[in-house]
Amino acid sequence: MSDVQGHFGSAFVAEFDELLRWRRDVRHFRTDPVDDAVVADILRSAELSPSVGNSQPWRWVDVRSAAPRAVVKQTFARCNADALQGYRGERAQKYLSLKLAGLDQAPIHLAVFCEGGTAQGHGLGRQTMPETLAYSVVTAVGSLWLAARARGVGVGWISIMEPDDVCAALDVPDDWLLVAYLCLGYPVEETSTPELEREGWQARTDPRARYLVR
Repeated sequence: MSDVQGHFGSAFVAEFDELLRWRRDVRHFRTDPVDDAVVADILRSAELSPSVGNSQPWRWVDVRSAAPRAVVKQTFARCNADALQGYRGERAQKYLSLKLAGLDQAPIHLAVFCEGGTAQGHGLGRQTMPETLAYSVVTAVGSLWLAARARGVGVGWISIMEPDDVCAALDVPDDWLLVAYLCLGYPVEETSTPELEREGWQARTDPRARYLVR
């Protein structure tokens, strides 16, 4: 809680840092349903995200129908097989051992789009960097991820797919750009260590290597 409006105490800061540690990409979901009220609360929190020009360009599509879900699984399977061809030897075997999607188990599929033609925001802040519109959607995805984790709900971001196939399956407007395809549900296992780190795919590196002073 904030001790003064807009200012947060050390206890809250410590809990927020802990939330960041536990915000992991989930690939193994329980099939238990997530209550609609919980999902609505998560989305309301995500709507508090900042956006360039206050454009709020994110568009949420709750994918419930069997037909588009089948298309998503098909494009994932095809792209996943193609990706495997880029690895050899031990790395290829490790890739095969990873579970890279929760498409079968996750009760909620959420496609997140950026409406490129939105008039909201009147173009402020994106004349020279129009990509900030999509970046704004990414901030909303990050906010959703934290809001879900705070409520015990896991999120997995599926990026191994053809965006055009997903857009066609969901019949969205031509100026909508697919930014993220998310699986939501309760995780099978609770852990603060990223799965890719646990499985030996990629360890975390020293943050000092990513900090420059000019």
